[in-house]
Amino acid sequence: MTNTYLVPTLFGLEGIVARELGFLDAQNIKAYDGKVTFEGDFNTMARANIAMRSGERVLLVLGEFKAVTFDELFEGIKALPWEKYIGKDDCFPVKGYSLNSALFSVPDCQAIIKKAAVERLKKTYKTDWFDESGAKKQIQFSIQKDIVTVMLDTSGEGLHKRGYRVASKAAPLRETLAAAMVSLSRYRNGEIMLDPFCGSGTIGIEAALYATYTAPNLRRSFAAEKWSNIDAKVWQEERERAISKIKPTDCKIFCSDIDAEAVSMAGSNAKRAGVSKYIDFSVCDARDIKPTFEGGVIIANPPYGERLMEMEEAIRLYKSFGKVYKRFNNTRAYILTSHEDFESQFGIKADKNRKLYNGMIKCYLYQYYKNALESRK
Repeated sequence: MTNTYLVPTLFGLEGIVARELGFLDAQNIKAYDGKVTFEGDFNTMARANIAMRSGERVLLVLGEFKAVTFDELFEGIKALPWEKYIGKDDCFPVKGYSLNSALFSVPDCQAIIKKAAVERLKKTYKTDWFDESGAKKQIQFSIQKDIVTVMLDTSGEGLHKRGYRVASKAAPLRETLAAAMVSLSRYRNGEIMLDPFCGSGTIGIEAALYATYTAPNLRRSFAAEKWSNIDAKVWQEERERAISKIKPTDCKIFCSDIDAEAVSMAGSNAKRAGVSKYIDFSVCDARDIKPTFEGGVIIANPPYGERLMEMEEAIRLYKSFGKVYKRFNNTRAYILTSHEDFESQFGIKADKNRKLYNGMIKCYLYQYYKNALESRK
């Protein structure tokens, strides 16, 4: 059975997620602001959950309609085929949001959607009471410019929660964003990669998963695995498919940080991800790094400095690391920061920058390509 699915994305990653879904044989892929839709069967859904690197979750779309009154919302929800997906004992909470719409009260919309779904299910199951003790079928809705989209969450926890990072310091980089940075860098199997501000090791771990073709969510579970209307063999088949794609690699990934405790955490995270043999972790000040390789790529998320004193320190760090980078030969660099004047601080004009969001923080990925390095020295 072919269904429509929606993948929420961090702003700026829509094209990357669409490309990933294409590699996963999803059909009719369409990218919008902050989301990507695709079509496929339950195997495609399971595959996207397991193997997609940069999408936030996979939502099964039940329907879409216009509503400017609560009566229209109720009738639109009641008309949807809830009985195809929600069993008599299933738990089906409701959450969502409304933007630029006549129906702006989210609590009221939640209550009406729940009531309408219950009314539909009452007729199917011939009951006036649902104890909701079974599998969770999280209902999600969005109302944008009076268009209501109703979905079921197949993922459960967000897909950035791979399961390998149980320890981190400060504000860690989101795994889905780190994976996108690796993809944008065109990191290749056998290539040297350096992250001199590794923190909890997310960029290096995602690079190792990418280089070995390892599905990032292979080791975790998903909400839809407990759905009675999806055969368990679907998940078994897709996990076996993902395992068959894994390839050994001779990639060389070096991750360092000035914080010894962070480096220790990063090493533990890499072990849990099953990629520790591909990553060399060390304690080192980025300003003291000496070039030990030619070519390759630097992918980094240096401190932003959100408070004044921290910002001043971050600017000094950018200036110092710019001098370090100039010593590297034929080495690309992809550096994520919230500083809009980073290029002047770094001392090198980027070939390209791309606006991305690290959580709610607007950032720029400054991209430096190897073909332009000679002219910068």
